[in-house]
Amino acid sequence: MADYDDDDDGMWNNSGEDGMAEGSPDHEDDEMGDESLQQECLETFATKDYIMEPGVFLMLKTFLKAGGSPEKVVELLSDNYSGIAQTVNLLAEWMIQAGVDIKEVQEMVENHLKEMIIRTFDPKKADSIFSDEGETPSWLAEMILFPTWRELFYRLAEEYPDCLLLNFTIKLISDAGFQGEITSVSTACHQIEVFSRVLRTSITTFLEGGVEVMEKNLPEFTKMVCHGEHTYLYSQVMMNILAQEQKGGSNIRRICQELQKCANDRGLDVTPITLALSGAAAYPRACQALSSMLSKKALNPADITILYKMYSDNQYPPPPVDLIRVPAFLDLMIESLFKSNVRLNQEHKSKYIYLLSYATSVTETYKKGVRKNIEKKELKPTTQALEKVQVLCSQNKNASELLVDVATLFQCIKFPVIAIGVLAWVDEILSDKSYFKLNTDHTPLHLVLVDEIVTNHILLHQKALDLLIRLFESSFDELDVLVRLELKKTVLDRIVHVFSCGCVLPVVNYIRERHTRQDTDISLIRHFVSEVLDVIAPPYTQEFVNLFLPLIENEGITGKLRSDDGNDPVSEFICHCKANYAAT
Repeated sequence: MADYDDDDDGMWNNSGEDGMAEGSPDHEDDEMGDESLQQECLETFATKDYIMEPGVFLMLKTFLKAGGSPEKVVELLSDNYSGIAQTVNLLAEWMIQAGVDIKEVQEMVENHLKEMIIRTFDPKKADSIFSDEGETPSWLAEMILFPTWRELFYRLAEEYPDCLLLNFTIKLISDAGFQGEITSVSTACHQIEVFSRVLRTSITTFLEGGVEVMEKNLPEFTKMVCHGEHTYLYSQVMMNILAQEQKGGSNIRRICQELQKCANDRGLDVTPITLALSGAAAYPRACQALSSMLSKKALNPADITILYKMYSDNQYPPPPVDLIRVPAFLDLMIESLFKSNVRLNQEHKSKYIYLLSYATSVTETYKKGVRKNIEKKELKPTTQALEKVQVLCSQNKNASELLVDVATLFQCIKFPVIAIGVLAWVDEILSDKSYFKLNTDHTPLHLVLVDEIVTNHILLHQKALDLLIRLFESSFDELDVLVRLELKKTVLDRIVHVFSCGCVLPVVNYIRERHTRQDTDISLIRHFVSEVLDVIAPPYTQEFVNLFLPLIENEGITGKLRSDDGNDPVSEFICHCKANYAAT
């Protein structure tokens, strides 16, 4: 036993501290592993400014645990320290001391850094950082609080939609309450929670801001909603549910229709979704007829006859009026009745007129989703007025011949649907280059009709203004220079009329743009300013003053309109604005 014990003790005495023989293969593997780990760490320490990296302490612990030399670490970190960040801070401080505004310096540094990040961003490295952290990085939560860096994430998310870090960051931004900023980020369309929040915020903004805000933000909103079929369907279903509410329902319906129009303009076939949401499934024949025409973007007598029979048959309840209130269908109807380049089957003309009148004049009452009443009181007068005007517009009468029918036109134009049709007809007439060459009236009758439409229909102001702008920007090369100038003054008078009826900011904005581009005769700008001063009176809004005052103060525009004693409209407007409105 004694001999056995001695041998046993000798065996343990020849072992290493960890119980493994020094010469064993496992011990050699550990030594090789430590050396390999040390080499990896040393290569990392040798990179430029690694001492500034957030993972330097973790790497340092790994290196020392593997038996690395502290002196070697200090040498590598110090030799490869360039101090780029500190140098930037020093230069920024020098610029501030030299008199540069601190905000300007900050923007300069941030913008340069932002461009560098965009240029060198690697989504794989970003995702690896994200996964290594195991939780939301503290620096990420701080970055999203600043508009500059949120904008950076939006741009990166558009370019790298599959990056996990960026997707997570977009959700963080939405959770932080900045969802109103991310309507243009396609990444939001892949996250139902973020998309719903952005959709809600956008709709709320449209409802509170009115038509001007909607027109301004609609392109970005449409881009987000039309990102895919799923986002379009989801948005339209949500808005169709909201449109059933009495308060604000009509405004929501307007947004739905604007989305349909924008989707069609982008070449997307959303007809099945539109018809499904309007209840067309319960009326398969009507659905098939509408679907055929909307898909082909053309009307045909056979489908029109089917719809006419369904809506005019008094023995059976007609389909819902919303079914034929699709904007694309109404546009086709207007075009077929009022545009000369569309061949209309005369045998079926009354059916076209009836359907258009029905769509624009009949109202329905619903209670708990069930139709209770169909009000057709306005159907007959609308149909009769539409028939009269359609005949007048289709006869291709010149201005002098139409004078006899002016009273009829003015009376019928009070119907919104007829006003839209007449506007489309006038647009086509005025687009003919020979019109103004043959017409010698100071104010042609067709422009007077535009005035009447603007006076009666506030919702058509923008359409009328667009028509007048196209007319104003026409070259009129076939006319003499002086005649051309007088004609443009006449068109400007019509634009001023649009201004006087309440379309203020769009008109002044347009004239400001023309003056800024310096592509308009200064006498025309002066004429506009003079006419506007004749129709305005205080108080003014700050937005109007900000747009109009620079035109008034321009000596080249209003110098000839001022008097030495200051008793003129220009001087009075300037004095009033300086006394009552803050300069911007």
